[in-house]
Amino acid sequence: MSRVQSIERAFAVLSALADGPIGVTEVADRVELPKSTAARLLASLAREGVVEQVPGDTRYRLGARIVSLAAGVVPTRRLVALARPVLVELASEVGEAAGLSVLDGFVVHYIDQVETAHQVLVRDWTGSRLPIHAVSSGQVFLAHMAPSAVDRLLAEPLERFTPRTLVEPAALRERLRRVQLDGYVWGLDEFAEGINSVAAPIADAAGNVSAAVHVHGPAYRFPQAGAEMEIAHEVLAAAARISGRLRQG
Repeated sequence: MSRVQSIERAFAVLSALADGPIGVTEVADRVELPKSTAARLLASLAREGVVEQVPGDTRYRLGARIVSLAAGVVPTRRLVALARPVLVELASEVGEAAGLSVLDGFVVHYIDQVETAHQVLVRDWTGSRLPIHAVSSGQVFLAHMAPSAVDRLLAEPLERFTPRTLVEPAALRERLRRVQLDGYVWGLDEFAEGINSVAAPIADAAGNVSAAVHVHGPAYRFPQAGAEMEIAHEVLAAAARISGRLRQG
């Protein structure tokens, strides 16, 4: 097929996935293409990270790369406005700073943070762009990325920021499997020594992970012993509330 025809068909496939995950056969039916052609297009788009297979499933959905590209079009101010009341509640419930981030390639862009009344505070990371593998929010994004995109990241050496930064591919892949199972991830002294964080994914109306919410604080007090699970559930609940606001908005 011609390059122009390939582009037209690729966009047709992306449009077919806009309403949520579907299998190859349904994609082929929606775009009126042979199943073999639809499968080849999906494989090509998956290699580019714009579609991905649902973990543990044969269906396809829009991938992290296209969500990242769309983030440049959809104003982050709307996301911040929708998420801010939830971040305020979360920071109050947990007693530590709560933040919001979006994905920019293999970089995490922090777009908002709500502080607490603690005298000892972690710096405000708003506006910072941090490496995806070294922070909890980044590992949330990685866990929902196409496997081919993760492979590209791990094909190059990863920077170590502390002795606990995950830079070995096998260790990072195991962490991502845990994120997929648990829905959240703790990062302990992995980007900056003395700072711990926990993050969970925010899904947009199409079910794609378009942002992440996190809580972080000084390691000497966060998390309190035995409170890890409770805090993680509060972060998960906050992420779900923001996701709901996105769907309604």
